[in-house]
Amino acid sequence: MQVLRQFSALGLLVGTLLFAISLTPSLLPRTFVVQGVISGLSFSAGYALGVLMRWLWAYLELPVPGPRGALGIKRIAAGICAVVAVAFLWRASGWQDSVRVLMEMEPASGTRPLSVALIALAIFALLLLLARLFRRTFRFLSRRLQRVVPRRVSHVVGVAAAAALFWSVIDGVIFTLTLRALDRSYQQVDVLMPDDLVPPSDPQVAGSEASLISWEALGLRGRRFVTAGPSADDIEAFLGEPAEQPLRVYVGLNAADTPKERAQLALEELKRVGAFERSLLLLATPTGRGWLDPGAQNTLEYLQRGDIATVTAQYSYLPSPLALVVEGEYGAEMARALFDAVYRHWASLPDDQRPALYLHGLSLGALNSDHSFDIYDIIDDPFDGALWSGPPFRSPTWRAMTRDRDDGSPAWLPRFRDGAVVRFMNQDGGLDDGAAEWGDFRIAYLQYASDPVTFFEPEALYREPEWLQAPRGPDVSQDLTWYPVVTGLQLLADLAAGTAPPGYGHEIAAEHYIEAWMALIEPEEWSPEEVERLKALFAARR
Repeated sequence: MQVLRQFSALGLLVGTLLFAISLTPSLLPRTFVVQGVISGLSFSAGYALGVLMRWLWAYLELPVPGPRGALGIKRIAAGICAVVAVAFLWRASGWQDSVRVLMEMEPASGTRPLSVALIALAIFALLLLLARLFRRTFRFLSRRLQRVVPRRVSHVVGVAAAAALFWSVIDGVIFTLTLRALDRSYQQVDVLMPDDLVPPSDPQVAGSEASLISWEALGLRGRRFVTAGPSADDIEAFLGEPAEQPLRVYVGLNAADTPKERAQLALEELKRVGAFERSLLLLATPTGRGWLDPGAQNTLEYLQRGDIATVTAQYSYLPSPLALVVEGEYGAEMARALFDAVYRHWASLPDDQRPALYLHGLSLGALNSDHSFDIYDIIDDPFDGALWSGPPFRSPTWRAMTRDRDDGSPAWLPRFRDGAVVRFMNQDGGLDDGAAEWGDFRIAYLQYASDPVTFFEPEALYREPEWLQAPRGPDVSQDLTWYPVVTGLQLLADLAAGTAPPGYGHEIAAEHYIEAWMALIEPEEWSPEEVERLKALFAARR
């Protein structure tokens, strides 16, 4: 009973309530570890809220029970908390299965309730320890300040000073040192030479002896990109007719010192291999570590019968979530430099002697691709279009179009100005549903309603997202209910650690890329039967 005296009864009750509802489903299936972290954070947030409410009650000088009455209330509260926690842990597997069934996954074998509870308790204990350390720091500073300022002033200044001290430790020491360590480790991985990759002998391939970009300067992602795509023989074998060898140009982060220098190097390499003589030029913006989705790239090369050149440039060693936080502007700078170099040369060519120019990006690549051009600079001579898949919630263009969508269209698949320029699609299509004719300049968004990278929003902590309103997306569980604080934490966990099979969440399926490219570019001489056969080819590879 001595242990109970250290805790707030109201804090335990509110914390348990948030713990219980944290077990309900969100956008993606969760492992027991992720569930334990979410539940621990939810319990901690509820406990803090309960303590705050109890403090406010006492501050208003309202009646409170005595020591014996308070202990009795805590005993009752502990019993209620135990019953509620067990009941919701028992139902957690069914809630998780409601998401898994929608994504054509096998039902979960169990949520390991004891493990979830232990992880949640560990998270709560750690945060409680930090909170009490903060309180001690505040009281120490406040007592010192009371020697020279009034008591209430010392309290305000003490809280501010303690908060500044804790933030400086977290941001200036823990966060900075961790990022530096991660950056060094990813940079070391990037320069490794996998045993199964050898420099290309074909002079048309970036990284060859004839190339302006050395094999080493490509980096790990670049070496894989230029050597792993379909060959002319692969495309010919599928089509049963002659095909060209797709051209791929990749500039690694170590290829030159500045974004402008890397962009110019990419342009010169494009000229060297004859990229502007192809019928289509794709300017692709990679994710944080320089990765391009093979499902997007390979499918387009098949659809173009190899008559395509692709160029991209690396801007970071960090994974997209970290790059989005610490190197977002740098990624946009690289994308702008590359677009400017390629577009200026492309625009200088005669209309009938230049390839169609398209942009593409996935996730952070979609955001930076969107930032790569200014509409006023291209309005006199626009490129042909863009396909942006899994656009991040931070994308200002995507947010504006979703907010200003046509009446009657849902937030998870909006229609914008009758689809005259911009259209949206998901796993059920959508690019053919515009009320207006799709013009020559086309922008397509490929997104799934269950993608937390696209549909996370910080405001979900205190208000219900629009995409939760009926009708819901086909891959969003009907059991997903918005709760203050908890839903925001669930979506944040989905964003940071969620996984899903291709065709759901943030995993774009190759067959959906095929549908998107077909509608956007309209490649010639593809019958519906051939398109289905191509989808089957990539589905089998998956």
